[in-house]
Formats: sequence, C-alpha cells, structure tokens
Amino acid sequence: MSSNARALLDELDRATRPVAQAVADLRAVREQWGDLLAAIERPPAAQWPPRETRGFLDLAAEPRTDGERPTVGRAPLTLREHPAPLNLDALDAALEVERDLFELADQLAEYVQRPVRRIPKPHPSGRTVAAVDARDRNNPARWHYASQSDPGSRAYGLHWAAVWIEGRVCGEDLDGDLFTPAPAHLLDRAARVAARARRTVERALERDGRTTDLPDPCPWCRGQLVGQTRPGGEPAVTCSTGEGCGAPARLEAGRRTWRGAELVGLWAAMDAARNREA
Repeated sequence: MSSNARALLDELDRATRPVAQAVADLRAVREQWGDLLAAIERPPAAQWPPRETRGFLDLAAEPRTDGERPTVGRAPLTLREHPAPLNLDALDAALEVERDLFELADQLAEYVQRPVRRIPKPHPSGRTVAAVDARDRNNPARWHYASQSDPGSRAYGLHWAAVWIEGRVCGEDLDGDLFTPAPAHLLDRAARVAARARRTVERALERDGRTTDLPDPCPWCRGQLVGQTRPGGEPAVTCSTGEGCGAPARLEAGRRTWRGAELVGLWAAMDAARNREA
C-alpha cells in the first residue's frame, strides 16, 4: 500500500471514528435507560450484581408486576414530579443524561436542520404575505425546540432524542432539504456527550467496571468469589482457588469463571449451601 493510500485510510478512520463511537454509546444509553428509570424507584441495593443487572437471574427478592418497570417511552424526567424518589443518585444521573442529550439535539438542530419554510398566503387586505408552512413546521422528523409553554420534541423523552441524534450523526435523510451533514466539530462534540452519558448511566447502575468480593464462599471449594462488572459487558464471578476448584465452570486465566446466564447455576449452588449451613 502506498503512503498516499495509507494516509487517506488514516484520514477516513479519523473522520468515521467519532461517528461509530457516538452511535455505540447512544445505543448503550437507550438499551439501559429503562433500567435506570427502574432504579430511581427502588432503594439502592447492597448486593452483587446490582439489582438492576439481576433480571437475567430471575431471582428478585420481591415479585415484580408489569406495571413496576418503566418503559423507555415514559415522559421525560424533566416533565415529571418526583415526590419521593428512592434512589437519588439514579435520579440525578438520569436528569444529567437527559439534559445533556436534549441540549445536544438543540445544538445539532441549529446547525443541520433547515428553518421552517414560509409560503405565500393571501391576506384579507388583498396583499400576499409570507406565512409559516404548518405542514413543514409539524414535520415529525424535525427536532422541535422547547419553549416556556411547549416542551417540543423533549416531550417524547430521551429515547427519541437519542434516535434523532444518531440520525444526524450518521447523516441520514439527506436526500431532502430538511437536514444537512453535521460538521466535524459537532460530530466530535456528539461523541464526547454520548460517551459521558454512557459513563453516567453505567456508573449509576454499577456497571462501570467495579470489582466486589462476595460474602459467600465458593460452594465447591470455599474459595473467595469475586464479582466483576464491565461497561457494556455482562457481569462475571471468578473463584480465587484456581484450577483446583471443582466447580463445573469454565477456566479463564486459570480461574473458574461464571458469566451472564451461567450465574444462575452459581446462585443456585450458593443458595443450597446456605440452606445446608442453616
């Protein structure tokens, strides 16, 4: 490969990297948004993995009805009352993420979205005046700014804001005249805001790469169990004993390891061990 071709590929990579990262982070925020809303309405749980990540285990301490889990389409937090949130850290994180993405959408719209057209309209005086094109103004593809009396597109919540931002970052719907490509400085800003939003969500849900010593020993060898979370990944537990542990689990870096749905078997064995000792 010639030096010119390599330089061109490097330049293309630098140009597309912020887009790819922003898209990945925006989707991670959207996928975890329902968990964060649910966390607001539950007291913080001193357990591992955090309660918000235990859905795949189906081991919740209390029964959950369909109405207890918020959907991603709920009204924005900024438009709701919170008389008694049970997890203030989760609420603060959600408000911060919501505010940042709404403001990012406003900034993108200012640069890449065409103003509402004005069309000629007859006036009773006989003159022709320029009037707002109501159809263009109400176009659902538009990002509508908030005002004192109208929340605009913010009324549709964070999920819609993230989808709209992703479309602008990826340069979608450029075949008409409503949108133009986002400039490089806005792509970089979108990538930074999306990355910060993802970190905030995952930190609030304790999915930010922390390590926790579990209080229960390994049911097979009595070794120390260590829980791990990582951004964008499933939780895992390792046994400190090493290959000598007889647990029916895979070996990773010389240690028995349970990941994701495999934790169901580990939790069942730990529960059985507690019952035997009781």
